[in-house]
Amino acid sequence: MTKKLLTLSATATAIAAAIALAGCGSGGPGSSGTSMPGMDHGGSASSAPSTSAPAAADHNAADVTFAQMMIPHHAQAVEMSDMILMKQDIPAEVTDLATKIKAAQGPEIETMTGWLKSWNEPTMPSGHSMEGMVGEEDMKKLEAAQGTEAAKLFLSQMVAHHEGAVTMAKTEGTAGKNADAVSLSKAIVTGQEAEIQEMQRLLGTL
Repeated sequence: MTKKLLTLSATATAIAAAIALAGCGSGGPGSSGTSMPGMDHGGSASSAPSTSAPAAADHNAADVTFAQMMIPHHAQAVEMSDMILMKQDIPAEVTDLATKIKAAQGPEIETMTGWLKSWNEPTMPSGHSMEGMVGEEDMKKLEAAQGTEAAKLFLSQMVAHHEGAVTMAKTEGTAGKNADAVSLSKAIVTGQEAEIQEMQRLLGTL
């Protein structure tokens, strides 16, 4: 319980950063107010029209929990990716993966924050534990590590992190009501399961 509380506390800054990103992220490539669900996750982009009014009414508690929990989860993945991208002597395939994770998850933070605001729901998670979150001590280890050691640590931590996201996304896929949220959850499962396989392959080469 204490560890969970510490994890939630440690991610408060990441959550705030995620919300700030959502508030000022309207100038990114391809962003037009409402980001397409599943973008950059390896699946085909959805062609559904952006109908924000019906979406605001058509949601349930599972949709809210999914968005509230996935925002800080994504924010931590972006933070971890930023850490590895600032280091020297990291294999190119690892930095490419970190760049890909940022490109996918940053816009999804913006999308999910927009949903919660349109649903008049808080953006902060309310007492739920988030699967796969990296603890504060392990984040410090990643920050301090360099070279191959840092690459291995990033990959192993991100595999567990992705596995947690997949678990939460699968829950939304079966329990959610909002079509856009369910679509995004399925894209997360597909994209992150593929990235897990890629990271496990990369770990075998280091």
